[in-house]
Amino acid sequence: MPKKLNVGVIGCGFMGRTHSNAYLQVGHFFEREHKPVLKACCARIEEKEKLEKFANTWGYESLEFDWKELLERSDIDLIDVCVPNVLHHDLVIAAAKAGKMIVCEKPLAMNVREAEEMVAAVEQAGVANMVSFNYRRVPAISLAKQVIDEGRVGRPFHYRATYNQDYTISADVPQGGMALWRLDAKVAGSGVTGDLLAHSIDTAEWLNGPIQKVVAHTETFIKERKHAETGKVEPVTIDDACMFLALFANGSMGTFESTRYARGRKNYSTFEINGENGALMFDLEDPHILQYFKYVDPATGKKIEDHLTGWQRINVTNFEHPYMKHWWVPGCTIGYEHTFINGLADFLASLEGGPAFHPTVRDALHTQRVCEAVLDSAKRGAWVEIPV
Repeated sequence: MPKKLNVGVIGCGFMGRTHSNAYLQVGHFFEREHKPVLKACCARIEEKEKLEKFANTWGYESLEFDWKELLERSDIDLIDVCVPNVLHHDLVIAAAKAGKMIVCEKPLAMNVREAEEMVAAVEQAGVANMVSFNYRRVPAISLAKQVIDEGRVGRPFHYRATYNQDYTISADVPQGGMALWRLDAKVAGSGVTGDLLAHSIDTAEWLNGPIQKVVAHTETFIKERKHAETGKVEPVTIDDACMFLALFANGSMGTFESTRYARGRKNYSTFEINGENGALMFDLEDPHILQYFKYVDPATGKKIEDHLTGWQRINVTNFEHPYMKHWWVPGCTIGYEHTFINGLADFLASLEGGPAFHPTVRDALHTQRVCEAVLDSAKRGAWVEIPV
């Protein structure tokens, strides 16, 4: 008999949808002892109609309008935090004290101080936890990790990352409110650095090891916007764009860039790593492809023949590729929603004696440290070291 894992999701927006779908689908594609049950969803009483529609769509058994009451319920095993960043701190700490497993959206917190308090509470409680840096579970990115771990890239020299979108170019786009809270620093904490570059940083450190120091510049192109809730024109205090240089602990150099003002780019997230023995390149807008340049044959340690060098496009859909044996036949791709299902499958496996799950809140704390160092560097105009 499967073990029921009763889930309480807080938030009924975009991320609430993606997480709900993962809980419903994971058992259809991965054999796990635990069976997630959508026990309750929670939002403010002001969102009653929206929450009721959400619950009916996804099949939640009950509704709550006070997250404290949700945490007090003995029939809830796991709390999933899918709300704006400003709420993460209190919810995660309270869930930990209540002894609940925790899933939290990224970034972990508004700042490092909050993140440290969250990690302390979660680790003191000893509860299983995950932070939804879902792009680790893109099969092509997981394959990149495998290729690097196999020594096929060798000593790394350069890491380059971009994460570009274009949805805030118009000066008429307001800040704040339920739809655009990511443009409100009081709710989001930061702009593209915490929202987009946090993904790039997590991926980079997973693939290439810890970042030791950064120097950065940020820009806010439109200085004032109307606030969606008050109607008043207010200063914009988030970063619209950010670029930074990084030095990794392994001696390689990194460049990172992110903006919401890249006309034509919707979710353009890329990375390239250049090493002594080979190179890798990935583009999220072409997510089933990993590009690989093979320079040295790892079996012999010798350079391959000149006439065989060149970038290789690997169609990451075969059964031997990460996660793909659980999905369709070779040649058939999977998409964005599957990254959350893959991640949840790994989390459940960790509860059942499988490999320890990452990223945890402690992993996400280091990402938070890098983000904060980037913003600090942009203010100071100087290199900033990242605490270990």
